[in-house]
Amino acid sequence: MHHIYYICIVIFNEESMQNDCKNCVFNTRATSMLSDKSFGQLSENHLELRFSKGDTIIKQGMFSTNVVFLRKGLAKIHLTGPYHEQIVRLVKAPTYLGLPTTFGDKINQYSVTAVTDTDVCYIDVRVFQTILNENREFSNDILIELSKNELESFRRCANRTQKQIRGNMADVLLEFSEKIFQSDSFTLPISQSELANLVDTSRESVNRVLNEFDKDGIIKVNGKQIEILNKKSLNLISLNG
Repeated sequence: MHHIYYICIVIFNEESMQNDCKNCVFNTRATSMLSDKSFGQLSENHLELRFSKGDTIIKQGMFSTNVVFLRKGLAKIHLTGPYHEQIVRLVKAPTYLGLPTTFGDKINQYSVTAVTDTDVCYIDVRVFQTILNENREFSNDILIELSKNELESFRRCANRTQKQIRGNMADVLLEFSEKIFQSDSFTLPISQSELANLVDTSRESVNRVLNEFDKDGIIKVNGKQIEILNKKSLNLISLNG
């Protein structure tokens, strides 16, 4: 793990990024509620790193001593199961990563890998706990975010097992459009093989469904470029599964 840090620090220091947490342009709504004292603690007790696409941000099985804040970019959460590696979901900055495993088990229960070039802050867990104790509104917002993520995980689990491939693919395309890119035209951030892993199917099935959606005039596919042409139909497919 220290070896990964060293590589990233060299890349990061080339651009000398902002080290003042209070004036960070990537602050979340929760962070904006912190006191000046807490902002000072954050500024003095965090490490800013830059990761390239494919770099490991959090590694499953490693001891966790930091809270990880994804300031910029896109990452995937994935874990190694008894038979193969499973992509759980994609996460977009700004957001905290690994809070349940950091506070609950101390050992990372999953990995996080950069899908695009990302900027990350590692915050000492003891300092973060102090900030939680001293800032009630901040703690409340963190709790709300964790609760929403847990409910979303339950929903995803049910959808994966109960929906057909067309419904799951519609869900993924709508998520890319509405939550990740906020646009009906976007470039798929992951490969078709990774997309297949995300919805528990084969790469061939992903390719087939994308082609079907294209022929039906629901989307336009040009390589990895996707344009949603009929969102109403896509929502109906998602709803009906």
